[in-house]
Amino acid sequence: MSRRPAVDALRRAVRGARAWASTPGALPDFLVIGAQRCGTTSLHSYLAAHPQVRAATGKELQYFSLHYGRGERWYRGHFPPAAPGAVSFEASPLYLFHPDAPSRVAATLPSGRFVALLRDPVERAWSHYLHTRSYGHEPLDFASALAAEQSRLSSPDGWRRYSYAARGRYAEQLSRWLAHVPRERLHVVRSEDLYADPAAVYAGVLEFLGLEPFTPAEFAVHTRRADRSGPPAEVARGLREHFAPHNAALADLLGWSETWPA
Repeated sequence: MSRRPAVDALRRAVRGARAWASTPGALPDFLVIGAQRCGTTSLHSYLAAHPQVRAATGKELQYFSLHYGRGERWYRGHFPPAAPGAVSFEASPLYLFHPDAPSRVAATLPSGRFVALLRDPVERAWSHYLHTRSYGHEPLDFASALAAEQSRLSSPDGWRRYSYAARGRYAEQLSRWLAHVPRERLHVVRSEDLYADPAAVYAGVLEFLGLEPFTPAEFAVHTRRADRSGPPAEVARGLREHFAPHNAALADLLGWSETWPA
């Protein structure tokens, strides 16, 4: 069994305790809302390096998804006070998928801006599966895990842990967000574009956020793809068929000419 869950839980507990003890800061100006396994860690790193940007105390605060009951005082404890010419942010990939996050965010951050990264849903599902296995939580092979997904989603932690295909149905998730947030305050990019040209994608995000141009020192260090092997071919074909109508709906929603191969 991996020790990573215990270590991560300890880090979150320490960070949360510090938030309660600290002086409440200003609410964030923008959020990176997901999706999981789509490059949010890389983008978080690039944004945190910008001289005008101040990141929260740690990635994945999950306030609007898992910890909303702790209240705004707890959330603000993770951010610095407001400062002229500076903005703050956090990145929690579960926000895109969580059904209550959009309404909570809209009520708390009425002027906020939001960035979403979307990866080929087949590759995202495979990466999610490998990630879950690395934590010792997934005993099934990929095909069996997909077959069992719908029944597992109703288990206490299953909707987070085993939502391999569900999280790749991006159109329905973005539609929930757009029901609460104006389209001009939501910036959506493909993860593949971040992998291929991080400088161009980063520049586009900075322009969307109204920040000055900046080039981080280590683009290549952070943008990595450890799951290059890809899912089994037959399983991948079935997933592509499953996602084809959802990808078409996404293209219609965002006005994209294409999403990913059908």
